Amino acid sequence: MNQELETIKQNVIKCTKCDLCKTRTNAVPGKGNFQSDVIFVGEAPGRNEDKNGEPFIGVAGKKLSIALNEAGISRDEVYITNIVKCRPPNNRVPNTNERDTCKEYLKQEISIIKPKLICILGNTAFNSILGGSEITKFRGKVVRKNNLLYFLTIHPAATIYNQKLMDVLKKDIVKLFDLIKDLKNNKEVPIDIEYTS
Repeated sequence: MNQELETIKQNVIKCTKCDLCKTRTNAVPGKGNFQSDVIFVGEAPGRNEDKNGEPFIGVAGKKLSIALNEAGISRDEVYITNIVKCRPPNNRVPNTNERDTCKEYLKQEISIIKPKLICILGNTAFNSILGGSEITKFRGKVVRKNNLLYFLTIHPAATIYNQKLMDVLKKDIVKLFDLIKDLKNNKEVPIDIEYTS
């Protein structure tokens, strides 16, 4: 385990920077391989995650695991985290204040792991990190901002209500790991959206 990540984990567990600390059961730090080429970033913990203090272990997490397996990747090889590390009451979308307060943790996770790609799962993460919306329009695309590369896809939870989206998620995850392979071999990957600011 990486010592710096362990420190972040402890800070997340003890965090009282916003009001979510009053309603959570457990804070949910990121988890996974600290040498991963990719960080998956979701929205916020749900009920199962809040109960167990681990990210993506509910139904959405199972869908993500299925998509990873399809790409020949085991969950242990990647790092998974969320924009907000505590469950908002009744699973509501985390508000701007909660997202801003929690942003620093994600920044630290990214700077320690230095992934080749950051995979953004769903609209809330897309909006928080890149100010975007309508993930379905932009899914499968690569975005560059401040020298970091992002890959956009739907949130695995979306596949629970719409089975057809499972194929979309699987296809995107396969594409994601193809891009990572190219990056590891120092190949240029096509950038679909470039942020200059």
